[in-house]
Amino acid sequence: MSRGILDTSIVIAQDREDLVAGLPDEAAISVATLAELHYGVLVAKDDETKRQRLRRLGEIEARFSAIAIDAVAARAFAAVAHAVKTAGGKPRARVMDLWIAATALAHRVPVYTRNRSDFDALRKLIDVRSI
Repeated sequence: MSRGILDTSIVIAQDREDLVAGLPDEAAISVATLAELHYGVLVAKDDETKRQRLRRLGEIEARFSAIAIDAVAARAFAAVAHAVKTAGGKPRARVMDLWIAATALAHRVPVYTRNRSDFDALRKLIDVRSI
């Protein structure tokens, strides 16, 4: 049975068949993804977009377990931020992706994403799977 953490790019996709086929049997999300989604609701440019985002957020919260950030994930975050900085990147620029990666590292599971390049500097630390 496969397990994994889904990046926000996966959970906001509209249940596309090509995505569903590649997902792990047991999929979870980080609370960082929930934070990104809640922020997306707040910055919606119009009421219709806000309504759609709220609906999608409710579906995602009902479907997936959100894994909390704990002390183990905090240590993992330091490792992934350091890896990005060592590779010449700016950890603060992609902080939410790094929290998602840290959650995966702490739980020793792959990250599933549509944006593999967001995790390139972390290849030695985590298994990143593109969908």
